Amino acid sequence: MHFINFKRKIAIFWFRRDLRVYDNAGLYHALRSGYPVLPLFIFDRHILDALDNRQDRRVAFIHHTLAELKENLRKFDSDLLIEHGTPVTSWEQIIEQYNVAEVYTNHDYEPYSIQRDQEIEELLNKKNIRFKSFKDQVIFEKQEILTDQGTPYTVFTPYSANWKNKINDYFLSAYPIKKYLRHLLKVRLPQMVSLEDLGFEDSPEPFPPQEVTPELLEKYEEQRNYPAIEGTSRLGIHLRFGTVSIREIARKAYNLSPAFLNELIWRDFYQQILWNFPKVGKGFAFRPEYDLIKWRNNEEEFKAWCNGKTGYPLVDAGMHELNQTGFMHNRVRMVVASFLSKHLLIDWRWGEAYFAEKLLDYDFASNNGGWQWAAGSGTDAAPYFRIFNPAAQTEKFDHKGEYIKKWLPELNSLAYPAPIVDHKFARERCLRAYKEALAK
Repeated sequence: MHFINFKRKIAIFWFRRDLRVYDNAGLYHALRSGYPVLPLFIFDRHILDALDNRQDRRVAFIHHTLAELKENLRKFDSDLLIEHGTPVTSWEQIIEQYNVAEVYTNHDYEPYSIQRDQEIEELLNKKNIRFKSFKDQVIFEKQEILTDQGTPYTVFTPYSANWKNKINDYFLSAYPIKKYLRHLLKVRLPQMVSLEDLGFEDSPEPFPPQEVTPELLEKYEEQRNYPAIEGTSRLGIHLRFGTVSIREIARKAYNLSPAFLNELIWRDFYQQILWNFPKVGKGFAFRPEYDLIKWRNNEEEFKAWCNGKTGYPLVDAGMHELNQTGFMHNRVRMVVASFLSKHLLIDWRWGEAYFAEKLLDYDFASNNGGWQWAAGSGTDAAPYFRIFNPAAQTEKFDHKGEYIKKWLPELNSLAYPAPIVDHKFARERCLRAYKEALAK
């Protein structure tokens, strides 16, 4: 039973990529609206139905997080309304049941999300309900960082320099939500839908912690490139779903680790690329001439890459780590992405889609940006003929073979395949294919 006066005007805060109560921009503004605030989450069938794996750990992560969020909100005599359906049908039911004055949420910059929010805003406006959205998941967004000519940056280094020049306490300060939590709607709602009812299974493995320690930040620059060391934050999934505040993480990095701060700036950079150059969200290369490349797209070779059977130990170890855990070390991501697009001449979009299916920390903008960086078709200023040599990368970053031994125990067995292609041959073939395309 919902203990609520249905005639009373309320505001709704719609959780999406911001699954936390503290330092949440949209929730802060909702709580100061003058209306009691009902928190909401919608399990979007458009998104869930597109997932092939019923054991998708991202759905389990969201479900676990919502259970904690619901419990937390109940400490303030409030609750979390959880709907399950398409956004339009869910909102139609909500505004039938509740007297909604305003809806608050935070910006999402992905193509589907933009379309979804436009549809919901139109639906709400027809009912004279105001829809208000705020910046929350990045430090700088859209066109907040521009060149002297007033245009969006397309190269990271000058963007990063401007980002650092502009940053100050205002952009890093937390929203003081605590003193406004009394404005949450007093309500008790039913228990949340189960994972099984959503059509998914629970995760048998724990999720990475959301704390980033001072020690890790201080050692980040010297350790981050070595996949055998626990030298990265594993915060990706928490930043993706907003269980941590980007402002809190950036404050810590600003004081302790310029290298880690740089990674957060990359995140902002790719989000503004997606916003300002929407073609990259529609499957096009950032540099259009790279769409002229004649990819080989050998399906058997792609399958070997997916399954970690290329005969290149670092590549295969990385794919085993990804397939087994939903994570891959960032240095190794660059190597496996370069190998697919340049050694095998397989369209980078195939790899982008595979990562989207497997990565716990999958983020559209960063995934697309990383794959285009590896393929040479993106914003990176380096020439296309940078081709990672997996053997050289192994010698430099895993010279004792610790990472490879962990994820590729079959390395020295008869079952391990010979290299799928010769490095020198593959490099020359890649250079020819790229040169031909770019000469047109």
